[in-house]
Amino acid sequence: MKGKLLVANPALEDPNFDRTVVLVLEHHDEGAVGVILNRPSETSIEEALPSWAAVAAEPAVVFFGGPVSPGSAIGLGCGRLPPDDGDGFTAVLGDVGVLDLSKAPEDLAVDDVRVFSGYAGWGPGQLEGEIDAGGWFIVDAQPGDASAADAADLWRLVLRRQGGDLALVALFPPDPSLN
Repeated sequence: MKGKLLVANPALEDPNFDRTVVLVLEHHDEGAVGVILNRPSETSIEEALPSWAAVAAEPAVVFFGGPVSPGSAIGLGCGRLPPDDGDGFTAVLGDVGVLDLSKAPEDLAVDDVRVFSGYAGWGPGQLEGEIDAGGWFIVDAQPGDASAADAADLWRLVLRRQGGDLALVALFPPDPSLN
């Protein structure tokens, strides 16, 4: 599922993932890793990683990537050159990839950078179990999803572009009891 989006079903009961859109960065027999694309924080990139501010996607803030290891940082960016896996840029979806944030931005030739604090992680079979239980919708990602300026609305936007029944899920109220 590397490069796919996991879109939280409104019935998913984990508050860490309420109405989230997760880009899967790795998925194999040992588990899966992804980052939540639609949880911006108040911390600016300039404040957290000043050398990356000039190439940051708007809004230029650190995003909450998930509940695992919140003190760690994961960078995603759009490569302006062909991906060079293993040298600071690992492709995930087209020219979007994971960045080595210890390198200088100009050394990686990237833009539309987004930095995430923490990540979403699943052990062997855990994500598959959540999917089988109906907790996640799996949909194709578009390269612009990782750096969408309207990230806070990404859950609704991704569902609506799917059409059919999934588009209807985008209209599901946050608290159905208030209807």
